[in-house]
Amino acid sequence: MSTIFDKIISREIPADIVYEDEQVLAFKDISPKAPVHYLIIPKQPIATLNDANPEHQALLGHMMLTAAKLAKQAGVAEDGYRVQMNCNPDGGQVVYHIHLHMMGGKALSA
Repeated sequence: MSTIFDKIISREIPADIVYEDEQVLAFKDISPKAPVHYLIIPKQPIATLNDANPEHQALLGHMMLTAAKLAKQAGVAEDGYRVQMNCNPDGGQVVYHIHLHMMGGKALSA
């Protein structure tokens, strides 16, 4: 089943892309919760974190390092930022293609 993120990766749907490499794509969230709010998605579709397995370990680490790189580039690394992944309905997941939210640019509440 194709998700909106698959369509962004294939350029069927436009997005404000801030980073891309062979493994991931990052773009600005259309409903930002902070002045800087990027979504970092793997090009390989994995529905939920529960569906990840040991073969995805390097990809998941790459997603985290990409979040740190983007935080530095956006100028929010020093003051701080949040990296969040939601899993399934009770965890707040809406699109079933794993993704990291990288948010910064203001003090975020707990």
